[in-house]
Amino acid sequence: MKELDLGNSDFKSMIENDNYYVDKSLFVREIIKAQKQVILLPRPRRFGKTLNLSMLKYYFDCEEKQNLFENLAVWQTESDVKEKRGKYPVIFLSFKDAKETSWDKTYKFIANEIINLYSKHDYLLEGNVLKQYEKKRYESVLTSTADSVDYAESLKKLSEYLYRYHNQKVVILIDEYDTPIQAGYKKFYDEVISFMRNLLSGAFKDNQYLYKGVITGILRVSRESIFSGLNNVSVYSILDNQFSSQFGFTESETKQIIQDFNVSTEYEQIKEWYDGYRFGNTHDIYNPWSILNYVQDPESGFKPFWVNTSSDELLKERLKERDADYTREEILKLISGGTIEKTIDENFVFPDMDTDKELLWTLLTFSGYLTLASKNGVNDYTLRVPNYEIKFVFKNIILRWLNVDVRIRQSLLIETTRHLVNNEITRFEKGFKQIIGDTFSYFDTKSEPENVYQAYVLGLLAIVGDDYIIKSNRESGDGRYDILMSPHDKTKYGVVIEIKQLPKLKAEKEASLIKRINNKIKEATEQMELNGYFQELTAQKVDKIIKLPIVFVGKTPYISLLEE
Repeated sequence: MKELDLGNSDFKSMIENDNYYVDKSLFVREIIKAQKQVILLPRPRRFGKTLNLSMLKYYFDCEEKQNLFENLAVWQTESDVKEKRGKYPVIFLSFKDAKETSWDKTYKFIANEIINLYSKHDYLLEGNVLKQYEKKRYESVLTSTADSVDYAESLKKLSEYLYRYHNQKVVILIDEYDTPIQAGYKKFYDEVISFMRNLLSGAFKDNQYLYKGVITGILRVSRESIFSGLNNVSVYSILDNQFSSQFGFTESETKQIIQDFNVSTEYEQIKEWYDGYRFGNTHDIYNPWSILNYVQDPESGFKPFWVNTSSDELLKERLKERDADYTREEILKLISGGTIEKTIDENFVFPDMDTDKELLWTLLTFSGYLTLASKNGVNDYTLRVPNYEIKFVFKNIILRWLNVDVRIRQSLLIETTRHLVNNEITRFEKGFKQIIGDTFSYFDTKSEPENVYQAYVLGLLAIVGDDYIIKSNRESGDGRYDILMSPHDKTKYGVVIEIKQLPKLKAEKEASLIKRINNKIKEATEQMELNGYFQELTAQKVDKIIKLPIVFVGKTPYISLLEE
């Protein structure tokens, strides 16, 4: 059995060491056959971008004499594809680790990457291919004495020098181009945008020495930002059909991996944790990083292996804002298995997030937190959380927000939910009132519609309800329940919740208020009974069922009948 080499993104070492490799070599053919000269491929982190670019490097590189592709699918394709192997000089530059805290440090990191690139091709200094002043420029880059303009023009100049030496056009590969841009958001955005625009424009705009250019990242950072004036760039994002199966593992690839590593875990459980992405028209894309980590040690159980720190921080910042109640409502809805409808703006500019809060959903979708459920219009999509791994990440972010900013103890959340599923309704009501009171003080619920309350209750239960499948607004019996909690262990209590809302009345006497609350509680209880909202649980052979009315008066919930 071949061994995994987790974390290794060097294609050559993987093939030479006979490590386990999921054959994505037809990606090479797609790049060659693509009509556009420069291709931008935004994908989430840990979905194989660096490994795929490394594969392209070794396929095209004229300095790579060994054929690493003889046993791969690309070598079974057309002769015009195979004749491209080992034909071109290659420039490969990665910014995936450019996550510095200041522009000075970021610029130094980028300059060092360019220095390393130039040092790999320092044979250009030999002979008479370069003129004397060009050699001086080349040496100034190598010795860190060049200025920022020279570094910004370095890719353009190097492509010209390589063309002269090899008498062949070049392939330029840029990995994770937007990592320094994300790092610079709200810190040194203008500086990093200016430099990256000049660097990439020099490499790709009107470059007569260029055969193909491939750029990867998470977002299409566009408009005035980076790609203005680059009319030869074609973008294929997660919304497009082209290249849709080349990043991440398809279902057939995942099943083969599970078989190859003799993983005995039930397949549907693996699917629930790591499947769920949709790129273009390709459904059931699995997170490759998570799958490989899991199959390497399945005995340790399921874990959230995937993280995306930069987007994670932006989401945390947004949740902390006092006017983010709508965002939090949408997140709670997603955690509980619901969907949201949003406009996805591919022409993303980070500073716009300060004024257009809806851009958060574009960021979360392209970063891998959300995926497409359906396409509703030109730029309109229904979005959902792809799998349990990402749901786990969302839950932790929400729990931390509740704990740190709202100051609700996680233990209180867990204890309160435990009281509910153990049918300790009086204790549940006490804890629930405290949680809702503290949480709602953070939100603007002036309109107080029932669906707002439902979203919060649903989300709060879903955060700590790992032993339950939690659903909302589904058909059951003769009507629609608000929330249904179905236990994985059918010997446990199932829960049906009906939520009602009463307006506050000015100068209302206590006796009148109590009467209205009690009448509404009775109405909700009768509605659950008459409409058979519990029938879904009965069909699942859940014998113990809690029928729970919740009546909100303003921001205060009532569950038990009050003494009149």
